[in-house]
Amino acid sequence: MNNIKIAIIGLGYVGLPLARLFATKYPVVGFDININRINELHKGHDSTLELEDDVLQSVLKDSPKMDIGLYCSNQLADIADCTYYIVTVPTPVDSTNRPILTPLYKASETVGQVLKKGDTVIYESTVYPGVTEDECIPVLEKASGLSYNTDFFAGYSPERINPGDKEHTVEKILKVTSGSTPEVGEKVDALYASVITAGTHLAPNIRVAEAAKVIENSQRDINIAFVNELAKIFNLMGIDTHDVLEAAGTKWNFLPFKPGLVGGHCIGVDPYYLAQKAQEYGYHPEIILAGRRMNDTMGKYVSSEVIKIMVQRDIKIKGSSILVLGITFKENCPDVRNTKAVDVINNLKTYGTNVTIYDPWASAKQVEHEYNMKVIKDVPTEKFDAIILTVAHNEFLEMELKKMLKPNGIIYDVKGILKKDVDGRL
Repeated sequence: MNNIKIAIIGLGYVGLPLARLFATKYPVVGFDININRINELHKGHDSTLELEDDVLQSVLKDSPKMDIGLYCSNQLADIADCTYYIVTVPTPVDSTNRPILTPLYKASETVGQVLKKGDTVIYESTVYPGVTEDECIPVLEKASGLSYNTDFFAGYSPERINPGDKEHTVEKILKVTSGSTPEVGEKVDALYASVITAGTHLAPNIRVAEAAKVIENSQRDINIAFVNELAKIFNLMGIDTHDVLEAAGTKWNFLPFKPGLVGGHCIGVDPYYLAQKAQEYGYHPEIILAGRRMNDTMGKYVSSEVIKIMVQRDIKIKGSSILVLGITFKENCPDVRNTKAVDVINNLKTYGTNVTIYDPWASAKQVEHEYNMKVIKDVPTEKFDAIILTVAHNEFLEMELKKMLKPNGIIYDVKGILKKDVDGRL
């Protein structure tokens, strides 16, 4: 493991924690094209809140020439002497749910400009099987003029970061690894094993590792879709879904999934990557896409249920005031990527309602840029016709919601975390 210097390409929710971890043992250069992100990190602060300031500052260095530690940069020259390049850029889908590989192409072009003989490029971005070798490697070869598995090598180690989770941090989650040759696979595995305390699993090849990642989240998506469908059925029957799940959960092998809005950059996206590749082989994935369809409709379902209860309470819908608690994609996390709370809000607005969004975690600037919506950061003082809890931030549990309602107002609990004296929940 001598002469190792690592470049992490992309310093977001995945890249920064990984860079910090490797920097406890190796010289690491974190590279990102976002100069504002670089400047922020140089000051020792992570706006994603994945790393506490003291943890980040403990590894930061002020020069790319170091024996151990992390230097953050947007300058290509600063990663030119690295021997391992780990790509952690996002892989979203477009408006028609087709995979967008542009960030991977651009990151590969960047790495290709500094790639040298003997270097290894490892991808962590979630993809469908074949992307690393069929899509990214040709870009590396063209940009570098080098030959794959002769001059340079590749690996794939799927990210398993859980945003906002301070218990299951990167070093505590078992890591799947792979390499473009058996020998490279061993080296990639040893590199990760040197910092991942939970251990590693060396997959036989890159495509197996890619497939393993994409099915992890597809499996969760399908299971959540199942309980979302149950929630719709039991709601029609007048049965509390959470009571049913609690009772069923007493069996030792019952899987404890709960209904809700399924967004984010993994569960709400990865199934489309697998479906896309399956269709290229002439297979239409019934269960995977059915799960996606179910989960993609839950925002509209929640809003229609709220409106239905309001009508039953004789609350005038047009011009009514509704407070939405939370716009991030999950609790206690500032990440708003692919958040399905937006679907709830957009559908409520079609009824002519006035929606106020309160989220102490979300960046108001980012929400306005991404969704053209305004978020307030302070607890509202006015009263509302309806309050919808879409995200289970800790702050919301401490609020006296009943006191924020107008007479006859309603509370709808999407997450099922409030006491049972609410007017509706999934």
